[in-house]
Amino acid sequence: MMQPLEWLGVSPPPLEELTVERTIIDDDGLALKVRAGGSEPMRIAQVQVDGAYWRFLQEPAGELARGQAAWLRIAYPWVEDELHEVTFVTGTGVTFGHTIEVAEATPQPSIAQLSGYGVIGLFVGVLPVALGMCLLPALQHAGTRGFQFTLSLTLGLLAFLLVDTLEAGLALGAEAASLFQGPALVWLAALAGFLALMAVGRRHHRPPEGRALAWYIALGIGLHNLGEGLAIGGAFATGAGALGTFLVIGFTLHNLTEGVAIAAPLTRQSVPAWAWGGLVVLAGLPAVLGMWLGAYAFAPHWSALFLGLGVGAILQVCVEVTDYLRRTAVMEGMSPVSGTSASGVVAGIAIMYTTAFLVQV
Repeated sequence: MMQPLEWLGVSPPPLEELTVERTIIDDDGLALKVRAGGSEPMRIAQVQVDGAYWRFLQEPAGELARGQAAWLRIAYPWVEDELHEVTFVTGTGVTFGHTIEVAEATPQPSIAQLSGYGVIGLFVGVLPVALGMCLLPALQHAGTRGFQFTLSLTLGLLAFLLVDTLEAGLALGAEAASLFQGPALVWLAALAGFLALMAVGRRHHRPPEGRALAWYIALGIGLHNLGEGLAIGGAFATGAGALGTFLVIGFTLHNLTEGVAIAAPLTRQSVPAWAWGGLVVLAGLPAVLGMWLGAYAFAPHWSALFLGLGVGAILQVCVEVTDYLRRTAVMEGMSPVSGTSASGVVAGIAIMYTTAFLVQV
């Protein structure tokens, strides 16, 4: 095949790239899902594990075109809790390394395990949101300044979630194969999500408030909880049970305040039971989906895309909550920027920052 620059008398060597997207460890050895990202089709010629060459089975066999993925099965006698270094050697002699930090058996899929992950997702996402929304009656009797403080608190909570989701998305984007342009994917998904939700929210030429605003907040928090579920499911899937348990406890306590954020716009109207339950499900149930995706179908580029959409959704909610706070303050004859509102924003950020210590490792 003629190279693009051959007619200029330039013949650069082909660029090769290989990214490991998933690792499965079981009694048969190691299985790694790799994706090629070079300028031309590439062939994996040899595989080393801990410095020794091992036979491997590739599915599908043959050369890997740009963007194509394949599973490599290596019958290697791995040692539990130990580090293993895997090196891939291509047909041109280029090497790519992958480190298994702590070798742990990957849990095998089963109905019982699927149900268990679902229960954990409900515990992490749905339960804390429901408990937080149970504070709605107390918020309804907080008075005008209490209402302004609660809205400002919500804004602070959402601002922290915005930064946290963006950081997680960019980190996963950096792990994806370069052909997906992970960081750019996050920013573009965030922009698309923000513009789409703004268009839907303002389609009647007036900003959402009350119950409509609560639905948007629940959607933004739900996409954030999807990312948390991905983290927990991925930890359990790689055998890091201790880390997964730590994240379950941390995220549960971290998410208690999210129900308060959803309840804040509802303090001046009655909420039927179906709406209350729907808001809890929209905000909390994505954690279950995230658990399943993280455990059985994790891919960094898809995770980056979902989290990018979450960034856009949370940003849209921040804009709408800020506008709602401004309008309600003007209607009550109060300044939109006051000690009450400032203290609420700071308190929201401080609460989320403090509870975030429980999920940082």
